[in-house]
Amino acid sequence: MNLRRHIAIALLVASALVRPAAAQPSPTLLVLNKVENSLAFVDPATGKVLSKVPTGDGPHEVVTDAARAYVGNYGAQTPGATLSVIDLASRKELRRVDLGPLRRPHGMVIVEGMVYFTAEVNRVVARYDPAADRVDWVMGTGQTGTHMIAAHGGGSTFFTTNIGSDTVSVLARGANPLAWAVSTIAVGKGPEALDISPNGAELWVAHSRDGGVSVIDIASRTVAHTLDLRTKRSNRLKFTPDGALVLISDLDAGELVVVDARARVEVKRLPLGRSPEGILVEPGGARAYVAVTGDNVVAVVDLKTLQVIGRIETGTGPDGMAWVAR
Repeated sequence: MNLRRHIAIALLVASALVRPAAAQPSPTLLVLNKVENSLAFVDPATGKVLSKVPTGDGPHEVVTDAARAYVGNYGAQTPGATLSVIDLASRKELRRVDLGPLRRPHGMVIVEGMVYFTAEVNRVVARYDPAADRVDWVMGTGQTGTHMIAAHGGGSTFFTTNIGSDTVSVLARGANPLAWAVSTIAVGKGPEALDISPNGAELWVAHSRDGGVSVIDIASRTVAHTLDLRTKRSNRLKFTPDGALVLISDLDAGELVVVDARARVEVKRLPLGRSPEGILVEPGGARAYVAVTGDNVVAVVDLKTLQVIGRIETGTGPDGMAWVAR
């Protein structure tokens, strides 16, 4: 082997040794902009919008699996009747699912690869099968304004808030696909926001019209406690991953209300701006993201200090959010 070849090989080895390590995977914040009809991909570390993907009209809520985001196109002046299926890797809409007669898709949750969503106008919960690309199941609640949804027990039970009926619906799976049972729990006026405690024992429901919160014992399916927080119009409610705090956006007051979940008392109110709505708590529990819809920003809240530490401009009318690890 001649000297020139020895030198070339040595240079290749040296180059490989000093090559920078590949960047570590980082999370992505997804934010729906319901006025401009887009889904923004945001780097939460820098607050930079990486890209935007067009959606259907008036997107309100978004959920994700390992590969895709699913968006409920609620509609604005005209009731929406589609779901957007967006590829997370290419950041492109793969298809727009026609829901036929189902109108105003809103609350969404994924269980075992299936996308469950409410159709507010129809007073139902429906299920979209991504593999078959079709809606394969619909269950009525018989209640007015079936809006948000939460899954419990691996999808054995679903809860919905029914804004116009002042109830929570309980949809319990039976022994076979035809054996679902539907019941209701009476709560306060205008129940809208809901979340299940991390230990699975309680369902918290915020009332948009009387300033209260119903704490439902899931085992007995009864209201165990009612908090009078005197919110003007509560919109979303989220637990922190450790179950210590509950965050409630007060749309009309422009505040984020922080509640001690165990003591069931208010801890703090943070002024955020015009019309705070969607709330997302990152998996580690260090920060919360609150969509301040009227100001076209997402407020970043440090959950240790309970202070606003940043604002991200994502587009016009931010609302629903999701978290993607990549």
